[in-house]
Amino acid sequence: MIPLTHEQLLLLKQDRKLLELSLGLNPSAMLIDPLYIKEIDDAFDSFWLPNTLAFPDKYLWYTGWEIVLKSTNTVIGGMGFAGYPNDVGEAEIGYMIDANQHNQGFATEALQLLSQWAFTHKFVKAIIVHTYADNLPSKRILDKCGFSLTGDEAELLTYKLTR
Repeated sequence: MIPLTHEQLLLLKQDRKLLELSLGLNPSAMLIDPLYIKEIDDAFDSFWLPNTLAFPDKYLWYTGWEIVLKSTNTVIGGMGFAGYPNDVGEAEIGYMIDANQHNQGFATEALQLLSQWAFTHKFVKAIIVHTYADNLPSKRILDKCGFSLTGDEAELLTYKLTR
């Protein structure tokens, strides 16, 4: 997993292939659900770019992390936090996997890795993930990673993993 700096985010927004080549990766041909494309586009302008600029010393909490499949040296998805943990130590994570790579355990492995990284910080007490009630693959990932269902509002489920 590669967390992107502000400059790398700017390059990604310009051209994914250029970013991947600059990181020494093989260019990907990810198949991304249009819903996620809209969320990613919004994240660039309203979250990643302004926050990695405003909080350079905490950028890991405000950036996208590229999920790289080592065997092919290609990006197969992305993951990241919804910002610095809140006052009670909860850090929220979101993720997206290339549709060509679904059901192979990659999201599970990446979520476990990023959760473990977050828990290396003593102030992080829990990881939160929101997913839609009809997103069965995501619910399976969260179950495999030990998350517990803690909320259900308007078809959006909240899962939590505590330290």
